Parts: sequence; C-alpha cells; structure tokens
Amino acid sequence: MSVPAAYLGVILIWATTPLAIQWSGEGPGFLFGVAARMAIGTVLALAVARLCGVRVWRRDALVVYAVVGLGIYGAMLSTYWAAQQIPSGWISVIFGFTPIATGAMAALWLPGQGLTRVRLAGALLGAGGLAAIFGGGASAHGQAAAGIAAVLLATLIHAASAVWTKRLGAHVRPLALVAGGLALSTPLLVATWAVFDGNWPASLPERALASILYLGVIGSVLGFSLYYYVLGRVDATRVALITLITPVAALLLGHRLNDEPLSLLVVSGAGLVITGLAVFELGDRVARSVPPMELRIRSETEDRDETPAERA
Repeated sequence: MSVPAAYLGVILIWATTPLAIQWSGEGPGFLFGVAARMAIGTVLALAVARLCGVRVWRRDALVVYAVVGLGIYGAMLSTYWAAQQIPSGWISVIFGFTPIATGAMAALWLPGQGLTRVRLAGALLGAGGLAAIFGGGASAHGQAAAGIAAVLLATLIHAASAVWTKRLGAHVRPLALVAGGLALSTPLLVATWAVFDGNWPASLPERALASILYLGVIGSVLGFSLYYYVLGRVDATRVALITLITPVAALLLGHRLNDEPLSLLVVSGAGLVITGLAVFELGDRVARSVPPMELRIRSETEDRDETPAERA
C-alpha cells in the first residue's frame, strides 16, 4: 500500500469513528455496542498476529498488555457512554487534546521529558478551547456537560495508559500490543455488559450492526495497523497533522450526516483546541527552523556592507 493512501485511510477512519460509535448504540445500547466491537476486534487482531507470525503471549509482556487493556476498557467505556449524550464531532475535538495530555504526563513520569514554553502555551490554548466547549455543553443541558467530562476522562485514561506503557519500556511489536490489549479488555467489557444490561438484542438496526462491524474490523484493527505503518514511514511532523485534520473532518461529518448543530461557541472552542494542538506539536520545530533575531540582523548588515565586487 502507498503511504499517501495509508495516511488518508487513517484520517478517514479516525474522523468517522465517533459517528460510528454513536450509531452502534442505537437499539442494542452502548454497552452491547462496545463489547461486540471489541470482541470482533480481538478475534481479528489475534488471527492477523498469528498469520503474520507475531508472538503475542509472552510472559514478559503481560504487564504491558494489562496496562493497555485497562486503558482501552476505561477509555472506551467512557467514550461510548458519552456518545449518547453529546454530538459525535465533539468527541473527536476533545480527543484531539490527547497529545497535549500525553506530553504533560510524560513530563511528570518519564525521565528526560519536559514541557517547553511553546508547548506550555499550546497546552493552555487547548485547555481554553475545552473550557469553551464545556461551557457550550453546560448551557445546552446537564447531560451534555457530563458527556464532555466523560470524553475528557477517556482522553486522560488513554494518555496515562500510553505514557505508562512507554515507562515500562517493553519492546513489544505494535500488532502484539493491540492484540494483547484487546484480548484483556474485551472480557472486562463483556462482563460489564452482562452485569449492567445482559439482554441479548432480539434484533439489530441495520445502521447499528453496520457500525459495530465497521468499528470491529476497520476501527480496531485496520486503523491501528495503518497508523503504525504511516508512523514508520512519515516524519513526525506530518503524522502530527493527522490529529489536526480529524477533529475538523469529524465535526463536518457529524453536521452533514447526523444533523449535529455547530454553535459559534463550540466552533470557537474547537478552533482553540486545534490551534493549541498545532502549537504544541509544531511550535518548537518552527522555532528551531527560524534563526534568532540577532543572527538575522547580523546577516542583513553583512549583506548591505558587501561591495558590488564582493557580490559579483
């Protein structure tokens, strides 16, 4: 597969996932939707790992799988519940805060990591955007505010899981990491569905069934595989742009396909989150590429002082 096709695939999958999450809960309920999705994803991930000759069950990797699995369980449960309370596009915007949350936690937990002034400015911009979105949800109705808080909790859980996985320092192949994490999180999600719902749906609406299958096959397995494929072949700056594009695409898709409202406050908050993320991800690289003012002035002065003969 070509890199541009994989890059576009990641954007499309990440942009459509929140809307599919919302649709998958129609009829059977969100607990059945998330449990069924993860069960499908687990079977496929383990099968693909076996076909590719990737060893999953290693004793030294079980702790890492537990961290990944608990992260998937907490983040997915919170996100699926929230998807019933707020527009799907908001989910992608709030999840766009993940790199900022991950960077902040890495500065606290990982040696040698830190927040520069530029990154701190980006984090503050992103936090301001989240506050604006939260204010817009709170003014709409209480459940929207609770849904926003649930997605923010999912974002923090996901970031903490990623940083803790990095801290453990286990050298586990990405496919094995996905398969092992899904295999450990799925029983927890199925048990949660059995305890709090437990009713097998007599029938599934076509849109809910299609969404569950899409998320299980495309969202849980293909999406991760394409992302890691791109990550290994594209520089970090271009990979970071994915998290800037997907919130905008998700907002537009939700508005177009699900009649989700786009209030001025929410759009402004989304703009702040995306701007903050851009500053956080790209600001330091841009700053390093621009020469200091003193050097620029000196260079311009030297150019003016050159004689015509020297220029020739």
